[in-house]
Amino acid sequence: MIKVLIADDHPIVREGLKQILSESSEIVVAGEAGDCKETLEKLKKGRFDLVLLDINMPDRNGLELLEELKKDCPMVSVLILSAFPEEQYALRALKSGASGYLVKKSAPEELITAIKKVSGGRKYITPSLAERLADRLETKDKEAPHERLSNREYQIFGMIGSGKTVSEIALELSLSVKTVSTHRSRLLEKMNLKNNTELIRYAIKNNLVE
Repeated sequence: MIKVLIADDHPIVREGLKQILSESSEIVVAGEAGDCKETLEKLKKGRFDLVLLDINMPDRNGLELLEELKKDCPMVSVLILSAFPEEQYALRALKSGASGYLVKKSAPEELITAIKKVSGGRKYITPSLAERLADRLETKDKEAPHERLSNREYQIFGMIGSGKTVSEIALELSLSVKTVSTHRSRLLEKMNLKNNTELIRYAIKNNLVE
């Protein structure tokens, strides 16, 4: 039996996922968490084979949590299930330790297939993601500017690219305005961009924001 921990901040989403996974006799939802802190606490107390993890969590970025739990619980597989399209986060998630990446609009059958494969120690890669990985190997010496960013910087990059102000980002991420401003300055420097206008233009051109 595959014991799954669902980590998603939306109760309705968690209920829907439990309903979908209940259709498989090989999978049992052994726990659920609404934020990163609760996810880590559940992992310390219980035994799970796989974490079904959302990226957009209220207290921390899901990718930051991913890196931490892969250090603390290396035997637990992680499958990312996110509303963000593959081009925005899939490669970064795999690099951070995820065993697979699915968007939330995927078919229920695909989710069950992915969980079974990932829990067996393998990777779950969609055809479109496999193509992106192949493209990256071909252009490995031409790293895109946004790939130089840390996960936190990339998160803030995406929020600025979506038109949010530093104050709005600080409030949403529970950070100080000064901290967000520092991240903004660093990411602009890493990407050789001068201001938010250039950043937004870059994000749109590269399909990194919806």
